[in-house]
Amino acid sequence: MKTYDCDWVDAFTDRPFGGNPCVVVHGADDISVQNRIALVRETRLSECAYVVASDRADFGARYYLPDGEIPMAGHPTVATVVSLVSRGIVPLTDGRAAFTLEVGAGVLQIEVEQVADGPAVVTMTQLRTEFGKTYDPDRIARLFGLSGEDVLDTPQTVSTGSRFCILALRTLDALRRAGPDHPAFEAFLADPETDCRMVFLTVPQGTTPAGDTSSRLFMRQPGPWEDPFTGSATGCMAAYLWARGHLPGPCFVAEQGHFMDRPGQARVEVLGPPDDISGVKVGGSGVVLMRGSLGL
Repeated sequence: MKTYDCDWVDAFTDRPFGGNPCVVVHGADDISVQNRIALVRETRLSECAYVVASDRADFGARYYLPDGEIPMAGHPTVATVVSLVSRGIVPLTDGRAAFTLEVGAGVLQIEVEQVADGPAVVTMTQLRTEFGKTYDPDRIARLFGLSGEDVLDTPQTVSTGSRFCILALRTLDALRRAGPDHPAFEAFLADPETDCRMVFLTVPQGTTPAGDTSSRLFMRQPGPWEDPFTGSATGCMAAYLWARGHLPGPCFVAEQGHFMDRPGQARVEVLGPPDDISGVKVGGSGVVLMRGSLGL
């Protein structure tokens, strides 16, 4: 049996048991795909991260859902960086660090800044925004027990590394009422005409006074039914709202997970004008909850 260092990190939060948890496994180059997926299912988490070597960046990481690899994911990126910093693999100089991280979708620029009153903030610059298909508002709303009247704007697939259909809603009440019709939801995602991996529900209003947007992501099985905080989808959501004129400015605070009692928060900055978005910065903190060894 071989052992691998690993950390359980709560990402997009500054306290234990908040945000979105992720297990980060170091030196994982020789762990098979089957075992990577098996670990995700064993932990009952939405994703796990595996640190690997890279010939394109300072570090490499691969992210897995319970049913396979995902090319880009936000909370595993934050978790991976928090783990690297906490173990001293990435040292901070004057409270800062900058390096590159190769994920399945490409190379991300990573910045780390230690703040005086809490854990370090990890900021990733997600890849250039790509806009995909648009969908009938009533059709997408019905997948979540809502109607077209609840929808703020035309749903559209957006990618900053992973493809999400953004469903913008008018009110926080509509976001709270949303719940997936699982057979219809699965049928939509399985349709070969569908060009997204998942649907991200959002409203340009904070759940708390500190926030500017609130969001939810319902997951496919196997795995949890809902994701506490989704950093990759947050980047897609930011580009969508900025391009469609639903944000007063390019910088804002995104909230997610409050309806699950796992509140998470990210600092977001959209790069470029609404008609030419070159990338999105998404930043958040993380806390190492557990540290140990994985035996395989």
